[in-house]
Amino acid sequence: MSSISENIQNIRREIDEAARLTGRTGADITLVAATKMNESDRVREAVAAGIDACGENRVQELLEKYEDGAYTGAPLHFIGTLQTNKVKYLVGKVSLIQSVNSEKLAAEISKCAIKHGIVQDILVEINIGGEESKSGADIENAHSLVQNIAKLPGVRVRGLMTIPPFSKDEEEQKSFFIKMKQLFIDIGAKKYDNISMEFLSMGMSGDYRNAILCGANMVRVGTGIFGARHY
Repeated sequence: MSSISENIQNIRREIDEAARLTGRTGADITLVAATKMNESDRVREAVAAGIDACGENRVQELLEKYEDGAYTGAPLHFIGTLQTNKVKYLVGKVSLIQSVNSEKLAAEISKCAIKHGIVQDILVEINIGGEESKSGADIENAHSLVQNIAKLPGVRVRGLMTIPPFSKDEEEQKSFFIKMKQLFIDIGAKKYDNISMEFLSMGMSGDYRNAILCGANMVRVGTGIFGARHY
């Protein structure tokens, strides 16, 4: 069985190969290790192997590992569904909240950031497939949502994030990534204040290569790094 370090090396190689097909290199892609359900020692191993950031899905798990020093040496992102009453536990600890899907959530982040005297970087999450089972803003409301969030003090919009519908059909899979990339370009072209379309976070263990081919510059990989999770 491959080690975490070997897995990361293999993923880096695949990322670089995909990026080069789009005129970029692996250095242009941020690799976020999705650390859900992995103990602190395994997270530390991933950090030592050179991942670009750690991404945690659950607030309680993040807090426990944070106190244990699991993320030391790498930026920490929150990538899971976030409730407003949990925001206070994240602001000041994470460098990026990737899953901001409403003005209400953004307003709570703004309030906490002001209290801490910081500016919290965020990504706006888009439900690109319009799935009822997934969080994220509708694509039709994306422009107005991003604009309204950007008006809040203490918050800085750095890009977009999505989790597309699962599909075994690569072309269908790519169609969602392409749609997301176009939205990313369209919002960036508007040059809204306090919005910098720097990061397009899409692609996970099963589809990060296609996501990169379609324009992603940030991918969130868990199983590919750590192996299958045991629920």
